[in-house]
Amino acid sequence: MSSHREAPAISKDPVADSTDVYAFVSPDAQSTVTIIANYVPLQEPAGGPNFFEFGDDVLYEIHIDNTGSGTPAITYQFRFTTTITDPGTFLYATGPITSLTDPNWNRRQTYTVTKVQGEVSTLLTPMGGPNPLSCPPCNIGPRSTPNYASLSGDAIYRLSSGEMVFAGQRAEGFFVDLGSIFDLGDLRPLSPDQVIPGLAAAGIDTIADKNVHSITIQVPISSLTSNQQTLTGPNDPHAVIGVYTTASRQTVTAINPGTGTHTNSGPFTQVSRLGSPLVNEVVVPMNLKDFWNSQPPVNDSQFAAAVQHPELQNLLPALYPGAFPNLHAYTKPRADLVAIFATGIPGSVIGPSFGVGTFQGGNVIAEMLRLNMAITPTGPGGAGTSTLGLLGNDLAGFPNGRRVTDDVVTIELKAVAGATIPLVDHTFTPDAAVAAVSQGVTSNSAAYQSSFPYLADPYPGFSNPATTPSSNHNTSP
Repeated sequence: MSSHREAPAISKDPVADSTDVYAFVSPDAQSTVTIIANYVPLQEPAGGPNFFEFGDDVLYEIHIDNTGSGTPAITYQFRFTTTITDPGTFLYATGPITSLTDPNWNRRQTYTVTKVQGEVSTLLTPMGGPNPLSCPPCNIGPRSTPNYASLSGDAIYRLSSGEMVFAGQRAEGFFVDLGSIFDLGDLRPLSPDQVIPGLAAAGIDTIADKNVHSITIQVPISSLTSNQQTLTGPNDPHAVIGVYTTASRQTVTAINPGTGTHTNSGPFTQVSRLGSPLVNEVVVPMNLKDFWNSQPPVNDSQFAAAVQHPELQNLLPALYPGAFPNLHAYTKPRADLVAIFATGIPGSVIGPSFGVGTFQGGNVIAEMLRLNMAITPTGPGGAGTSTLGLLGNDLAGFPNGRRVTDDVVTIELKAVAGATIPLVDHTFTPDAAVAAVSQGVTSNSAAYQSSFPYLADPYPGFSNPATTPSSNHNTSP
C-alpha cells in the first residue's frame, strides 16, 4: 500500500515494484506538471552494507495518455547503470562522500532518460551537466554523507528539452496504517464498532521514517497536451492526461555457474504497473494480481467486474455490523468507482471546472491516474487545500491527479463506503458512518519539501530512529 508488495510475484522483486505514482500541477511552477514514480518499497534507512538502489536490469517507464485512447502518447524511459570504483572493499563509502564524483562513493548509479513519442525515441541530455546523469548516494549518516542536501541538490538536472529530472533515494511520503487495515479491516478510530472490537485510537503510520527510490520529472504543460498548445481553461478538451508507470524485465535470465552473476536477454516484458493508488491491492482478486501487473491499461475492461462490485463493499457491512445498511442494500454496479479509477469523472457530474475524463475518448476503460492540468493548485497547506481532495471540496487533489500529501487511503475507503455513489446515483444516501471512516493517520511534514522534487531528503541510517543520542551526530569523518 499504496502499491507496496501488492501482488505475489512483485513482492519478491522490490527493485521493480512501483509503490506510488503522483501527478500534480507544480505549486511553485504552475506552467508545469510534476510526475513522481516511486520504487523499492519499505526501505530501512540503516540498510547496509548493501544499500538500496534502482535495478540496472529493469526498464522504468512513465507513460502519459493525452488523447483518452488508453494508450500512451508520450513515454519517458529510465535506464540505470551501477559502477564500482573500488572492487576490493565491501564498503559502500570508503570515506565522506562530498560530491557526486567523489571517489569515496564506491557504488554509484548513473542513468539515462529517453523520450518516446510516436515512433520517435530521443535520448534527452542535461543543460551543462553530465551525461549520463547521476543519482545521489543513499543517506548513510553524518560521516559517510555529511552534507546530504548538497548531494541531492546537485542531482537535480534541467534537460535541454525543457524537463527537470531527479532520480534517487527520498523520504517515503505515503502514509498508511498497514498494521490495522490488514488485520481484518480494522480502522483504529472505529475499532469499538468492529466485529471483533478493540479500543478506539489514532492510526499508526506503519511506514513513517522509511525511504523509497523516486524518479521525478517536471514537464511543461504545453509539452503534455495533445495539441502542444497552452491550455485555455479546465474545459479545454486537451486539459486532461492519464498517467501510469511500469517496470519491465527481459524475458530470459540466466545464472552463470561458478560466478553467481546473471545474464539477461530477450525482449522486455512488463512486471509492474501503477496508476491510481490501491487498485491492485484491494480491488483486483488475488489470482489476477500478477496478471494485472502485466497488462496495459487499454485492456482493463477485463477487470471491470472487480471495480463495479468491489469485495470491500461487501466486507464493510460485515466487519462493522449495523454501520452501513444503505451500502449493504446497494446492488447496482459501482459506476462511481469505474469513473474514479477507469474512465475519469466528467465535468458534467461535478461541475464544468473539474472535468477529469472529458478528453477525447474519455469513456475508454483504462485504469490510470487522471489529471486536469488547467485546475489551479491549492497547496500545499494554502487556502482551500484538503488532504481529502475531491471529498474535501478541493478539486486540485485526488482523484484529480494525486499530490504527495493527499490521504488516498481515507479517500478511497470513504468512496468504497458510499461517499461517491451520489455523484452518479442521486437516489442513494450515504450511511452516516461514512463521515467517520478514516485510517486515522496524518501526513508527516518531515517527508516533504516545497519545491522539486517535493519529497524530502531521505532519512539517514545513522539517526534512524530519531532517538539516536544527539551527541553522536557529529559531522567529522
